[in-house]
Amino acid sequence: MASAPPTSAFRPGSLIVVAILLLGTVAALAAISYQRMQTRRCLNFYGTAAARRVAKAPRVELWRLTPTGRPGRLVATSRHDVSAAKGIVHLRRGLVEDAGFRWDEVGAAGRLPEESWNYALVFSDPTVDGRTIVVLDLEGNEGWLAVQGRPGRAALGRLGRGLAEWVAATVPSVGTPESR
Repeated sequence: MASAPPTSAFRPGSLIVVAILLLGTVAALAAISYQRMQTRRCLNFYGTAAARRVAKAPRVELWRLTPTGRPGRLVATSRHDVSAAKGIVHLRRGLVEDAGFRWDEVGAAGRLPEESWNYALVFSDPTVDGRTIVVLDLEGNEGWLAVQGRPGRAALGRLGRGLAEWVAATVPSVGTPESR
């Protein structure tokens, strides 16, 4: 008489599948945790809605700023749509990752004078109300960044030089801070 096949619910192949699923779940949770740690300070600095716009807004403009002579007022003397500019994806990513900034030099107490801010990146979505304006000081070795409507400023760190070069290469008519 032939013996019947085992009726056990778990076969060796089933255990391997369960182990692979568990390993995949653990890896996904580790990746999410790691990504969250890479952007924690930026989320606090920008605010959640502004950080989301910086990362995903379909329209991005680069504005050249000039002081108006009235306290707290700047005017955009030129505006350029850079939504499809070369390197914009990398720039967006750099702006929302903690590693691009020098967090030990966050100027939480106040802003720089109006004349310090020479550019702005404006992130907007026509389907959603609101926009995020990120003002930039790209002069010198150390650049600064601030978000309109949010307190403080952040030192650009390793992001500063690359951002200044990107601005000069993307919109040559705007020029570099040194050409003013």
